[in-house]
Amino acid sequence: MAGNVLNVANAVTGFRILLVPVLVLLMLDDSPTRSLLAAITFFVASVSDYVDGYLARERDLKTDVGKFLDPLADKLIVVSVLIMLVGMETPRVPAWLVAAIVGREFAVTALRTIALQQGIVLAADELGKYKTIFQIFALHGLLIHYRVAGIDFQTAGMCFLWVSLILGIWSAVKYHVRVIRAATA
Repeated sequence: MAGNVLNVANAVTGFRILLVPVLVLLMLDDSPTRSLLAAITFFVASVSDYVDGYLARERDLKTDVGKFLDPLADKLIVVSVLIMLVGMETPRVPAWLVAAIVGREFAVTALRTIALQQGIVLAADELGKYKTIFQIFALHGLLIHYRVAGIDFQTAGMCFLWVSLILGIWSAVKYHVRVIRAATA
Protein backbone atom coordinates (compact mmCIF):
# COMPACT_ATOMS: atom_id res chain seq x y z
CA MET A 1 0.00 0.00 0.00
CA ALA A 2 1.41 3.35 -1.03
CA GLY A 3 1.93 5.65 1.91
CA ASN A 4 1.73 8.97 0.07
CA VAL A 5 -1.61 10.57 0.93
CA LEU A 6 -1.16 13.27 -1.72
CA ASN A 7 -1.22 11.01 -4.75
CA VAL A 8 -3.09 11.36 -8.02
CA ALA A 9 -5.85 8.88 -7.07
CA ASN A 10 -6.65 10.79 -3.88
CA ALA A 11 -6.49 14.08 -5.81
CA VAL A 12 -9.15 12.76 -8.20
CA THR A 13 -11.27 11.77 -5.19
CA GLY A 14 -10.80 15.27 -3.73
CA PHE A 15 -11.90 16.75 -7.05
CA ARG A 16 -15.05 14.62 -6.88
CA ILE A 17 -15.82 15.99 -3.41
CA LEU A 18 -15.37 19.54 -4.75
CA LEU A 19 -18.02 18.79 -7.39
CA VAL A 20 -20.70 18.41 -4.68
CA PRO A 21 -21.28 22.16 -4.13
CA VAL A 22 -21.14 22.71 -7.90
CA LEU A 23 -23.93 20.15 -8.33
CA VAL A 24 -25.98 21.71 -5.55
CA LEU A 25 -25.63 25.19 -7.06
CA LEU A 26 -26.61 23.94 -10.51
CA MET A 27 -29.69 22.26 -9.07
CA LEU A 28 -30.97 25.44 -7.40
CA ASP A 29 -32.59 26.41 -10.71
CA ASP A 30 -34.90 23.92 -12.43
CA SER A 31 -34.22 24.95 -16.02
CA PRO A 32 -33.39 22.58 -18.89
CA THR A 33 -29.93 24.15 -19.27
CA ARG A 34 -29.05 23.86 -15.58
CA SER A 35 -30.47 20.31 -15.49
CA LEU A 36 -28.22 19.31 -18.38
CA LEU A 37 -25.19 20.99 -16.76
CA ALA A 38 -25.94 19.17 -13.49
CA ALA A 39 -26.18 15.86 -15.38
CA ILE A 40 -22.85 16.55 -17.11
CA THR A 41 -21.25 17.43 -13.76
CA PHE A 42 -22.63 14.23 -12.25
CA PHE A 43 -21.28 12.29 -15.24
CA VAL A 44 -17.80 13.79 -14.64
CA ALA A 45 -18.07 12.79 -10.97
CA SER A 46 -19.13 9.25 -11.96
CA VAL A 47 -16.24 8.86 -14.38
CA SER A 48 -13.79 10.28 -11.83
CA ASP A 49 -14.95 7.59 -9.37
CA TYR A 50 -13.87 4.94 -11.86
CA VAL A 51 -10.61 6.79 -12.63
CA ASP A 52 -9.48 7.15 -9.00
CA GLY A 53 -10.17 3.46 -8.33
CA TYR A 54 -8.34 2.42 -11.49
CA LEU A 55 -5.33 4.60 -10.62
CA ALA A 56 -5.23 3.33 -7.04
CA ARG A 57 -5.26 -0.31 -8.16
CA GLU A 58 -3.04 -0.11 -11.25
CA ARG A 59 -0.38 2.20 -9.79
CA ASP A 60 -0.54 0.77 -6.28
CA LEU A 61 -1.69 4.10 -4.88
CA LYS A 62 -4.05 2.66 -2.27
CA THR A 63 -3.98 4.57 1.01
CA ASP A 64 -6.06 4.51 4.17
CA VAL A 65 -7.09 8.10 3.37
CA GLY A 66 -8.26 6.99 -0.07
CA LYS A 67 -10.19 4.07 1.41
CA PHE A 68 -12.00 6.58 3.62
CA LEU A 69 -12.45 9.42 1.13
CA ASP A 70 -13.62 7.40 -1.89
CA PRO A 71 -16.83 6.00 -0.35
CA LEU A 72 -17.37 9.33 1.44
CA ALA A 73 -17.22 11.17 -1.89
CA ASP A 74 -19.66 8.69 -3.43
CA LYS A 75 -22.15 9.11 -0.61
CA LEU A 76 -21.81 12.91 -0.53
CA ILE A 77 -22.58 13.19 -4.23
CA VAL A 78 -25.47 10.73 -4.28
CA VAL A 79 -27.11 12.00 -1.09
CA SER A 80 -26.69 15.65 -2.11
CA VAL A 81 -28.29 15.05 -5.50
CA LEU A 82 -31.15 13.04 -3.98
CA ILE A 83 -31.86 15.71 -1.36
CA MET A 84 -31.81 18.44 -4.00
CA LEU A 85 -34.19 16.41 -6.19
CA VAL A 86 -36.65 16.20 -3.28
CA GLY A 87 -36.28 19.90 -2.51
CA MET A 88 -37.08 21.15 -6.00
CA GLU A 89 -40.20 23.26 -6.56
CA THR A 90 -41.74 20.18 -8.15
CA PRO A 91 -39.97 17.30 -6.39
CA ARG A 92 -38.52 14.77 -8.81
CA VAL A 93 -38.26 11.99 -6.23
CA PRO A 94 -40.53 11.17 -3.26
CA ALA A 95 -38.93 12.04 0.08
CA TRP A 96 -39.69 8.60 1.55
CA LEU A 97 -37.74 6.94 -1.27
CA VAL A 98 -34.73 9.15 -0.60
CA ALA A 99 -35.02 8.39 3.13
CA ALA A 100 -34.97 4.65 2.33
CA ILE A 101 -31.90 4.99 0.11
CA VAL A 102 -30.02 7.19 2.59
CA GLY A 103 -31.06 4.91 5.48
CA ARG A 104 -29.65 1.91 3.61
CA GLU A 105 -26.35 3.74 3.07
CA PHE A 106 -26.09 4.63 6.76
CA ALA A 107 -27.00 1.08 7.82
CA VAL A 108 -24.36 -0.51 5.56
CA THR A 109 -21.71 2.03 6.58
CA ALA A 110 -22.46 1.38 10.27
CA LEU A 111 -22.39 -2.37 9.68
CA ARG A 112 -19.01 -2.11 7.94
CA THR A 113 -17.64 -0.13 10.88
CA ILE A 114 -18.92 -2.63 13.44
CA ALA A 115 -17.69 -5.57 11.35
CA LEU A 116 -14.23 -4.04 11.00
CA GLN A 117 -14.02 -3.64 14.78
CA GLN A 118 -14.67 -7.39 14.98
CA GLY A 119 -11.95 -8.08 12.40
CA ILE A 120 -14.45 -8.74 9.62
CA VAL A 121 -13.74 -7.00 6.32
CA LEU A 122 -16.97 -6.38 4.44
CA ALA A 123 -15.96 -5.77 0.83
CA ALA A 124 -18.49 -4.61 -1.74
CA ASP A 125 -20.35 -7.49 -3.36
CA GLU A 126 -21.82 -7.83 -6.85
CA LEU A 127 -25.28 -6.65 -5.77
CA GLY A 128 -23.81 -3.51 -4.22
CA LYS A 129 -21.92 -2.80 -7.42
CA TYR A 130 -25.06 -3.31 -9.54
CA LYS A 131 -26.97 -1.04 -7.12
CA THR A 132 -24.41 1.67 -7.76
CA ILE A 133 -24.62 1.28 -11.54
CA PHE A 134 -28.42 1.53 -11.53
CA GLN A 135 -28.22 4.47 -9.12
CA ILE A 136 -25.87 6.32 -11.47
CA PHE A 137 -28.22 5.74 -14.42
CA ALA A 138 -31.18 6.79 -12.26
CA LEU A 139 -29.60 10.04 -11.12
CA HIS A 140 -28.55 10.95 -14.64
CA GLY A 141 -32.13 10.49 -15.82
CA LEU A 142 -33.57 12.41 -12.88
CA LEU A 143 -31.08 15.24 -13.34
CA ILE A 144 -31.90 15.60 -17.04
CA HIS A 145 -35.59 15.18 -16.10
CA TYR A 146 -37.03 16.53 -19.35
CA ARG A 147 -38.24 14.66 -22.41
CA VAL A 148 -35.36 14.70 -24.90
CA ALA A 149 -35.35 12.98 -28.31
CA GLY A 150 -38.53 11.13 -27.35
CA ILE A 151 -37.05 9.78 -24.11
CA ASP A 152 -38.83 10.60 -20.86
CA PHE A 153 -35.77 10.92 -18.62
CA GLN A 154 -37.84 11.42 -15.46
CA THR A 155 -39.70 8.12 -15.91
CA ALA A 156 -36.52 6.28 -16.94
CA GLY A 157 -34.69 7.72 -13.92
CA MET A 158 -37.43 6.59 -11.53
CA CYS A 159 -37.41 3.08 -13.01
CA PHE A 160 -33.64 2.83 -12.53
CA LEU A 161 -33.97 4.27 -9.01
CA TRP A 162 -36.52 1.58 -8.07
CA VAL A 163 -34.20 -1.14 -9.34
CA SER A 164 -31.29 0.40 -7.41
CA LEU A 165 -33.41 0.54 -4.24
CA ILE A 166 -34.38 -3.14 -4.55
CA LEU A 167 -30.77 -4.16 -5.23
CA GLY A 168 -29.59 -1.92 -2.39
CA ILE A 169 -31.94 -3.46 0.16
CA TRP A 170 -31.12 -6.96 -1.08
CA SER A 171 -27.38 -6.29 -0.79
CA ALA A 172 -27.82 -4.74 2.68
CA VAL A 173 -29.59 -7.89 3.86
CA LYS A 174 -26.80 -10.04 2.39
CA TYR A 175 -24.15 -7.88 4.15
CA HIS A 176 -25.95 -8.29 7.47
CA VAL A 177 -26.24 -12.06 7.01
CA ARG A 178 -22.51 -12.28 6.17
CA VAL A 179 -21.56 -10.35 9.29
CA ILE A 180 -23.87 -12.36 11.54
CA ARG A 181 -22.50 -15.64 10.13
CA ALA A 182 -18.89 -14.47 10.51
CA ALA A 183 -19.48 -13.18 14.03
CA THR A 184 -21.13 -16.39 15.18
CA ALA A 185 -18.74 -18.80 13.44
